[in-house]
Amino acid sequence: MSDSEGNAMSITEDTPRPTARPVPASGPPTAETDPRRLTGRSKLILAVLLVAQFMLAVDFSILNVALPAIGDGLGFSLADLQWVATSFALSAAGFTLFFGRIGDLIGRKKIFIGSLALLGLASLLGGLATSPEILLAARVAQGLATAAATPAGLSLLTTSFPEGPLRQKALGINGALMSAGFTTGAILGGVLADLLSWRWAFFVNVPVALAVVLVGPAVVKESRPATRPRLDLPGALTVTLGLLGLVYGMTQAGEHGWTHPHALGGLAAGVLLLAAFVLVERTVAAPLVPLATLGRRTVAWGNLLGLLAFLTETSLVYLLTLYLQKTLGFSPLAAGVSFGVLGAGTVVGGLLAPRLLARTSTVTVLVGGGLVQAAFTAALLFLGTTTDASLALLLPATFFGGVGNMLVIVGFMVTATSGLPDAEQGLATGLASMSQQVGITMGTPIMSAVVTAGTAGATTAGAVHHGVTTAIAVNAALVLLGVAIAALFLRTRADRT
Repeated sequence: MSDSEGNAMSITEDTPRPTARPVPASGPPTAETDPRRLTGRSKLILAVLLVAQFMLAVDFSILNVALPAIGDGLGFSLADLQWVATSFALSAAGFTLFFGRIGDLIGRKKIFIGSLALLGLASLLGGLATSPEILLAARVAQGLATAAATPAGLSLLTTSFPEGPLRQKALGINGALMSAGFTTGAILGGVLADLLSWRWAFFVNVPVALAVVLVGPAVVKESRPATRPRLDLPGALTVTLGLLGLVYGMTQAGEHGWTHPHALGGLAAGVLLLAAFVLVERTVAAPLVPLATLGRRTVAWGNLLGLLAFLTETSLVYLLTLYLQKTLGFSPLAAGVSFGVLGAGTVVGGLLAPRLLARTSTVTVLVGGGLVQAAFTAALLFLGTTTDASLALLLPATFFGGVGNMLVIVGFMVTATSGLPDAEQGLATGLASMSQQVGITMGTPIMSAVVTAGTAGATTAGAVHHGVTTAIAVNAALVLLGVAIAALFLRTRADRT
């Protein structure tokens, strides 16, 4: 790489730090003249987009606690009950990149509003379902709506705010609400299932989706590239089927073990199809994912960091759910409420991240946040089998671990979407959303396999405790892997000086 190329990469791949701005003679800068402050209209745009993203995050986890009640209410067999989650995960993770490009073609605002309308209708159908087949169809539709709305909403967010402090602030709040939404879903699902009915875990989406559909068109501006790209159908088909294969293999591995034929078949098919996707992208005139974009350090390594960030934190929720219920004897609702502390930590991290990004650099935030998350995840290795002492450790550790994780997530979002023109924001946010959803999907099966190996088939409280602590050690090691990636591959010349 020449010096000029290296200098260009330093400019495009690192988050610019704010510089002192001259104050006009007429007085201090106002919200309209200061690019670091939100105007009234930009606050309204931000509110609409964030409400939608929070609802999508809630929808990821709201049914987890309610699954047994759904099974009893609709007559799901125990073996088939996991498809309530799997059908959603397959469509949400598999079609994200495809719909991100569709947004570039027909307009991200149209995709965003249309997908929220679909989510509302699918949620209404799910709440009124009278058979497993109807409910699973509603879950597939919810997943497709999420796959379309998540990258479209994130693209609208990044194109509505210029790169720099305002975008960092918007992404910080978005990250905080997204992670808090995942935790809120676990709590809300338990509350609704206990006090009302599992059907309200679906119905709660309907008024929120309706409000966004009614308000959004008047507030959010359309966003699409100046030149409409052509749709790469072979690339879209291979990457979508490849992701479906990987997600299916992962979910089957979590359910039946890594050596199960369905798990091995799904994973093998996914890898082969993704390899075919790379070959397709090398030959087509208008690739779905230009390899030059995918080869950028910020895009490639940033998305790997994002995948690890979502994998580790969401799977930690699964591990601690096992620990609280199987070792300490908590009810599902009590276990869900315990994660409110983790949610508070993610909100704090999301509000803190933009300030740290402005004062330091993206790499500093990624490394610092990862070290905080790793340290407090490792502290959970000392959890015992008595309630009082364990909660005295678990609550502060999950709070500060949540702060660190959210610093990494916001740093990942800034890294993966910075230095790219608006024409490539649909692709960039599609890749970021795909990393998020695949990470969420992969986390639980991986940690479930580690727990199973650690328990050696036993189901006693002591055996579960041993399996969970083994998986927590693996979780902390994966966080440290992310720290190493950020320190080694994302540092620029400015960071080294």
